[in-house]
Amino acid sequence: MRVYVPLTLPALAQAHRAGELGPGPLTAYAVTPGLREWYVSDDIEELEYAALTRAAHGSLRLLAADPEAVRKRVVVAVDIADGAVHADPDRALDPDALGEVRLEAAVPLAKAAAVHVDADGAAADVAKAAEALARADGGDADAQFVVDGADDHELLWFATQEIEHLIAG
Repeated sequence: MRVYVPLTLPALAQAHRAGELGPGPLTAYAVTPGLREWYVSDDIEELEYAALTRAAHGSLRLLAADPEAVRKRVVVAVDIADGAVHADPDRALDPDALGEVRLEAAVPLAKAAAVHVDADGAAADVAKAAEALARADGGDADAQFVVDGADDHELLWFATQEIEHLIAG
């Protein structure tokens, strides 16, 4: 199963040094039954993109909690056994938990298929979105508009061999 793990660049650097994403448990995103029902599509590529987008939002939350981190969303796509992924059936259709899954144990970075990171040009909008996130969560429509603006930036795809370059610069 392909899962998308939200990180920040400092967390990616830590994972690179440790050789694993973790320790567990980890929150990740995947194509879950709830995500399928919400997105209303049978196209697996569209569903995977929806899970990636949910993980990018998770990364934004991590950035909001770490004001020192570079203002770029980071998502690591990892292929793991279905049995290692657990979704909470009680939250399957909760809008805040769509696609959310739990990985109980650390995941070797060698299982990563790709890394998705914002381009440099997204940093200002991502910074504004991270700053506005708490207000958006509180129902502020203007703040939600700012948060949604980060989604206007597509995450770039990087091979896992490029992680060292990503964390260096």
